[in-house]
Amino acid sequence: MKKNIFVLVLIFITIGLTHKSVAQTTAAIASTNVQAKLIVPLSIEETSSLHFGTINVLGGEAGTVILPADSTERIFSGVVGSAVAPLASNAAYTVSGTKNVSYGVSLPASITVIESGGDAMTITNLKARFNATTEDGTTSTLNVNGTDSFKLGGTLTIAPNQIPGIYTGSFNISVDYN
Repeated sequence: MKKNIFVLVLIFITIGLTHKSVAQTTAAIASTNVQAKLIVPLSIEETSSLHFGTINVLGGEAGTVILPADSTERIFSGVVGSAVAPLASNAAYTVSGTKNVSYGVSLPASITVIESGGDAMTITNLKARFNATTEDGTTSTLNVNGTDSFKLGGTLTIAPNQIPGIYTGSFNISVDYN
């Protein structure tokens, strides 16, 4: 009987040593989200240039002309407006890009305009008024067609004894997605 028990123990040991261990039979799964955002590059087109109109200087006094972003009704201090052409106009722009996406506009801190003889004046406090808004701002959202528009105004500073003439200059304006 001892022999039978010994044989049974040997069989169990042999089976135990030759039996393969089994790993986990089901895989662990993780779900991962994937995204991609496609945008249309923004473009900006000027539809009207900034012009403060014709201005009468008074006896060598300094002055300012404020051209609001939402109107061509100028506000004068120390100088007087004239009905002589050219009349005042706001700079106006059309922006195109990806529909329903917010963007911002970067405005220069100041612009210098120069008369042919070299005399200069400065335009500051540039303000933007976006299509269908009631407040000046620097951000807007493109509509369902991917377009928007805005106008600019600012403050022209006239020095005492500023030389009469036609003053011209240029400036850069940029738009970018927020």
